[in-house]
Parts: sequence; structure tokens; C-alpha cells
Amino acid sequence: MTQAEPHSAGLVAAHSPLVVVITGASSGIGHATALAFAERGARLVLAARDADTLEPVAEACRSAGAASALVVPTDVTDAEAVGKLAQAAITQHRHIDVWINGVGVGAVGLFDETPLAAHRRVVESNLIGHMNGAHAALRHFRQRGRGTLINLISIGGWVPAPYAAAYTASKFGLRGLSEALRAEVSDLPKVHVCDVAPTFVDSPGLLHGANYTGSNIRPRIPMVDPRRVARCVVALVNRPRALTWVGAAAAPGRLAHAIAPQWVGATMHRTMRWALGRANPAARTDGNLFEASKGTQIDGGQRQANQKAAGTVVALGVLGVAAALWLGRRSPRRLPHGE
Repeated sequence: MTQAEPHSAGLVAAHSPLVVVITGASSGIGHATALAFAERGARLVLAARDADTLEPVAEACRSAGAASALVVPTDVTDAEAVGKLAQAAITQHRHIDVWINGVGVGAVGLFDETPLAAHRRVVESNLIGHMNGAHAALRHFRQRGRGTLINLISIGGWVPAPYAAAYTASKFGLRGLSEALRAEVSDLPKVHVCDVAPTFVDSPGLLHGANYTGSNIRPRIPMVDPRRVARCVVALVNRPRALTWVGAAAAPGRLAHAIAPQWVGATMHRTMRWALGRANPAARTDGNLFEASKGTQIDGGQRQANQKAAGTVVALGVLGVAAALWLGRRSPRRLPHGE
């Protein structure tokens, strides 16, 4: 286990099971996290837009050992609905111990070829939705004097992704939100704001997401098992920490970007453009931006196929850092216009 991944030996001892609210619980990391808490006997409050996709997850959680699993259909972009989600949890269990903001959507395409409505929806879901959840959770935690808020960010909050401008904007914004909230609760020793930042996760996110490229998107890169991310989330209950990285590509990617951000961005753009040019054609689609997806899968089905790429990507990451260092030393200072 790496230093970035806290141990997960049991939950905090309590007289009653933990009460855990999870948004985005219907598939991917959210589904995996619900099962991970269920195996530890938690009382779960599961939220996503569609009740039909939540019910099978709730049933699986009960079978896995959850003390209970309450389904509350919720669109996190609706602040009033998120407030009702918090109230439903409190009414049912009298309090909330852990709130997990797990909703994440994306739209892949060149910025000016992607509808503005799609960009807006990505930001509303990934940033405003997390703000709505944090607002409801922290009001309760402040009154109670304890509680843990966990935000799912991603490496996209540190390294921008061409063809995913709105996603990048939402994740950079979420990173700032979490840092500000940690400062605001710094005088409350039992209230924690934690971030989990995985690299590329083998979840159904790409399959469910919007695609405006006209090409089939199947990245040939190593991917993290969603269950690994879920274990890191659960571990934060016992050992809260500001930021937990998940995935080997995080460190070289962040370092290369810190040294030569323009070179990293241009390289990512060229790589993405090359891959899309070789991909099979695909219809343009809004994906799950405006309508809830119906699948409840945890996996995206690409992890095994991409396993052989792991060594290559690590090697490229090291080369990228070396190239960034070299460019950083050689690049002359460019004066702005007018000097």
C-alpha cells in the first residue's frame, strides 16, 4: 500500500453503525463505495437521479451486510433536492456521519464544437452539485460538532485535459472549494474535508458520458479499479487526510505539468487528436448529461484490455518529466507584448 493510500482496517468504533450519504451511488465508484461501506455494516443513504438504478444497488448493499439502505432519488444540481436528501437521512437516522460527493459527468470534444449547454451541465453537476452537497453536510456537521465530507476530484483538478475543458474547469474549481472549506472548519477538530483524486478509473463514466468528437473513445491506458478508490474512501473515516492520490500516473503527470505546463498540454492534445483520428466513427451524443443513465455497473470493462499498457505509460511518464525538466531549463523568458 502506498503512502497516498491510507489503511482501511475497520471503521471508527461507535455504539451504532455509521450513517453514510453517497451521491452518484448508482454506478462506478459510487456503487463500489456503497458496497464497501455495506460490508462494514453502515447505514446507507443512496442518491442518484433515477430510482430504478438505485434499487438494485440498495439490495446488493443489504445483502453485503448494510444495516440499512435508503434510496433517495436526487439531482445534485438542485439545491433544494439535496437539502431534502440530507433531511431524509437525518429523519431516518437522526444524524449523518459521512457525506460523499461522488457525482461526476463529462463531455468529450473540442471546446468550441461542444454545445454550451453541455459545458454548463458538466460544471453544474461536478462543481455546483458538490457545493450543494457540501453546504447541506457542513451545516449539519457544524451543528453536531463532527462529521466527514469526502469529495471525489481526480487528477483533472491538477492536470488539464484537452477535449474536456468543462470537466477540467469543474475539477479545478472543486479543488479550490475543498481547500477553502478545510480552512473554514480548521477550528473544528472533529469535522474533516477530504479529497480523493484518482487518475483514470475503469468505471462506466466514458460509456455514459457525452461524446461530441464523432469518434469512439476507448483510451489505451492503465486504469484503476473503482473498488480500490472505494477502499481509500472508506479508510478516510478512520484516518482523515486532506488529499489521497490513487493511481501510479498521478505523480509524474503533476510534476511534468508543474515544470512545463504548455508542453504537457500540447502533447496531450496531439496524442488525443491522433487517437481520435484512428478510432472508429461514433454518433455524437449527450450521454447522461441531461438524462440519467440506466446501468449500475461498477466496471467500465477496459481495465484488463489496457493492462499491458501500464509499463509503457510509466516509462512515458518518466520521459515526460525528463523532457519537461529539459524544456524548463532551456526555455527563454518570453516578454509580454508591449515590453
